[in-house]
Amino acid sequence: MKIYESAVRKPISTILLFVGVMVFGLFSLMNLAVDQYPEIEIPQISVITMYPGANAADIETNITRVLEDNLNTVSNLKKLTSKSQDNVSMITVEFEYGSDLNEGANEIRDVVSRVQSQLPDDIDYPTIFKFSTSMIPVMMIAVTAEESYPALSKLLDDKLVNVLNRVDGVGAVSVIGAPEREVQVNVDPAKLEAYNLTVEQLGQIIAAENVNIPSGTIDVGNNTFNIKADGEFKLSDELRKVVVSNAGGRTVRLSDVAQIRDTLEKATMDERVNGQRGVRVMFQKQSGANTVNIVHEIQSRLPEIQKTLPKDVKMELIFEGSQEITDAIGSLSETILYAFIFVVLVVMAFLGRWRATLIICMTIPVSLICSFIYLFATGSTLNIISLSSLSIAIGMVVDDAIVVLENITTHIERGSNPKEAAIYATNEVWLSVIATTLVVVAVFLPLTMVPGMAGILFRELGWIVTIVVCVSTTAAISLTPMMSAYLLKLDGGVHDYKGVGIVYKPIDRALEWLDDIYARSLNWVVRHRRITIFSMMGLFVVSLGLITRVPTEFFPPSDNSRISAMVELEQNIGVEYTARIARQIDSIIYAKYPEIVLVSASAGANSSDNAFAAMQTTGSHIINYNLRLPRSTERERSIYRISDLLREELDRIPEVRQYTVTPGGQTGSMSGTSTVDIKVFGYDMEETNTVANDLKAKMAAIPGTRDVQLSRDDLRPEFNVVFDRDRLSYYGMNSSTASQFVRNRIDGLVASKYREDGDEYDIVVRYGEPFRTSIEDVENITLYNGAGRPVKLREVGFVQEEYAAPTIERENRQRVITVKSSLGAGVALGEVVAQAQQLIDEYPTPEGVDLEVGGTVEDQGDAFSDLLMLFGLIVILVYIVMATQFESLKFPFIIMFTIPFAFTGVFVALWMTSTPLSLIALIGAIMLVGIVTKNGIVMVDYMNLLIERGAGVFDAVIAGGKSRLRPVLMTSFTTILGMVPLAIGTGAGSETWQPMGIAVIGGLTCSTILTLFIVPALYSVMVNRSQRKERQRIAKLQASHQADNFNK
Repeated sequence: MKIYESAVRKPISTILLFVGVMVFGLFSLMNLAVDQYPEIEIPQISVITMYPGANAADIETNITRVLEDNLNTVSNLKKLTSKSQDNVSMITVEFEYGSDLNEGANEIRDVVSRVQSQLPDDIDYPTIFKFSTSMIPVMMIAVTAEESYPALSKLLDDKLVNVLNRVDGVGAVSVIGAPEREVQVNVDPAKLEAYNLTVEQLGQIIAAENVNIPSGTIDVGNNTFNIKADGEFKLSDELRKVVVSNAGGRTVRLSDVAQIRDTLEKATMDERVNGQRGVRVMFQKQSGANTVNIVHEIQSRLPEIQKTLPKDVKMELIFEGSQEITDAIGSLSETILYAFIFVVLVVMAFLGRWRATLIICMTIPVSLICSFIYLFATGSTLNIISLSSLSIAIGMVVDDAIVVLENITTHIERGSNPKEAAIYATNEVWLSVIATTLVVVAVFLPLTMVPGMAGILFRELGWIVTIVVCVSTTAAISLTPMMSAYLLKLDGGVHDYKGVGIVYKPIDRALEWLDDIYARSLNWVVRHRRITIFSMMGLFVVSLGLITRVPTEFFPPSDNSRISAMVELEQNIGVEYTARIARQIDSIIYAKYPEIVLVSASAGANSSDNAFAAMQTTGSHIINYNLRLPRSTERERSIYRISDLLREELDRIPEVRQYTVTPGGQTGSMSGTSTVDIKVFGYDMEETNTVANDLKAKMAAIPGTRDVQLSRDDLRPEFNVVFDRDRLSYYGMNSSTASQFVRNRIDGLVASKYREDGDEYDIVVRYGEPFRTSIEDVENITLYNGAGRPVKLREVGFVQEEYAAPTIERENRQRVITVKSSLGAGVALGEVVAQAQQLIDEYPTPEGVDLEVGGTVEDQGDAFSDLLMLFGLIVILVYIVMATQFESLKFPFIIMFTIPFAFTGVFVALWMTSTPLSLIALIGAIMLVGIVTKNGIVMVDYMNLLIERGAGVFDAVIAGGKSRLRPVLMTSFTTILGMVPLAIGTGAGSETWQPMGIAVIGGLTCSTILTLFIVPALYSVMVNRSQRKERQRIAKLQASHQADNFNK
């Protein structure tokens, strides 16, 4: 008993089986987390090593190179990049996509522990840091304050950070730019010398006074008590009374030789939000947590927290990740709904019966809901990719049901009983239905094997479409015949045009007219086969000329209402001056761009030591901006337009040395902005700097490039204290102690901690501000030898000005400086890359310097070549599937011949809508292979059936073509209309999928029209020729047979 037969005979079991599946699917849907993209593990591990006091060149030689030489042996390594700057070495090990990062991290740990002995003694042990998408903040808020500003750090710690850290799924809450309190002991060097004291002695005395020592227990009667000697400072003022010397019978207190200030440490950063002083609070989620839930939970708690804060403390949102996700998910759900309505309308128009339409539309929810079971089982999330897969699949789901039902109605119209018709009609087409599904699977399943970034994105797409299509086929050969048997009536096919039925009059007429015209055109085509085939080939060749006219890019940009910018001034400029320029830029932004709702500006270097801060570029001469805008639907100008205008404004400010404006808030392959870089490799810094500066000017001249700048800053001036070793040893000292003396007097010596309300603050002893402002002050520092004898610094050394590189970057163990540029809106990546490549080819490079192009191109090249290979694999697979179905090598060839015309359509559609060929459009083009061949299979299969029943070739072609016209048009229309909402692209995040919609609509429209003519033409040529050969063979056989008889 075949599956469709048992389904018709056992309706209750069939219905309950599908109901069960749907219930389980809906249960899965309720429990799915919502996120923007699938969890992407970024295949990078960083090794960060701190070496306090060393400059960039020392760090490169002593740490970075040693580690790099050994890390180069790690397996699956793609590339090694490193950055050596003052005090810190950061090496990033990048693996191939899909590598096991835990294994990689273990290998790196082994290497680091092996190399430990070769590294300098006084470094901190290297930190191994695995980067994941959960580290990208899901939300950032700005907190501004007026008079409460000095206590902001403590306020937020108690009232906000501790409360929100308890929210389920929150990984970390960090406060950036909050002022830290410290107790300063600012010493007067002249008074110190008068009392014969040193900074180091003051530090020891303060530490010895500020102690809390447990002294054991004592038994008093029946009770036991703890005893402690608590000499800790209760108030910072107590420091004034500390006795530092009793020389000559006179008591000298700390306040006699120093000023004690309980104040904020010297600000290294100036944080402003909409022009008010403030801080930023950043929220990161735990891996795998639900972004939307976390953000909503935090937002629901903020009003309560606001009530506990002082009146002048205000909270404002900088950005949050859930809005973007819910908008995108919402607009995709709408897309699916529209697609569903379109599909229903098409079916209704072609079949003209509401019962038939209902039967077909039942397969849509059944199939789509199954995909949720897959997502739930694999622990994936409901994200943009999984939902887009559904909107792609929705048009394909009904195809099989249409073919089956169309055949059943034909049988019923010929007068069969519905039950019998359901079984017989399904029997005729069920194998070709399964074959068409196998073709679609052959297209989508290989998508799950694409390596690299593209693979991570399209793995879900491949699986979901495969699962949905397989389920829909199962439904088409079990649920559809079963429902047809019980729902369709014998006389349901003829319209009486009464009442509502009047709508069908024009539709029926149009369809009959179509049938008639098509039959006549086929008649002509069959007679002029060669003309038809060659003219279509000509059309395809002409369309190849469009390939050069369609630009390429990696990932379509999307407007997410955020802009970030980094502005650099001249080096060595202090924070106060930088902050003044920041205010100037702020006022320009307020005046010129009323759309911007929030301006968060942070000028200066980040003092906090969390890993996220290490990733960001900060410095006393750098201003980082985060700008928030309303949704793209609520404003006239796009983020790209505003970014371009902002660049023009920044060009007019003379103090600004260079800047980058990033629409979308982050650069890289997945985000809105593409980058084109030129890498200059070479050891000699001066030489590579010259080449890079020259290339920078030439890159800026290429139209379409923005923010051209160098990755390495110019050499910057610094003062170096050079000691004379002979003189030092004469006084009984060495470089180490002498350098430590200088550091304690200028940077300060942390003597002890002052505790208050459970928090600790540093007590720092150093020379007072007026005594450390010039080179003379440094040379006048008093050093002491082992015997306590004072020596002035200028007697054992001198201070000289030097130039040093602030950072040294390396890639694959070679020094590199990168000329970076990002592209403006609507600028095609392919064109700029070609010009950059030409620039490199023509550039006279000095010896020892190499140039190469980098940036988004590297990702694009990898992804495009992967997809082309995939395309080849898919074509072979599809051919194999069809050849086994038809048990012939020529029929698959006839059908595959329609694929090139699909590409003609893709290029024409992209060219007409001026959409670049991106990764997404390519995936659309590859999908077409499956969709287009389905139409061919249905036609060829039916023509074969007619020939088997004894029809002549030409009659079979015309009759077969005519009878398959409606199913072919229906399946194509459902897919095309299912894609229309994607191609129109309304709603948030829709820009991403637009190219796919456009590509599929263009390709399918073009190939459907051509398939209807080229398949019959090729079929008649090939089958006719084989029949003629067969007839000649038989004639020969008969002739030889007769000759044999005659000879006898």
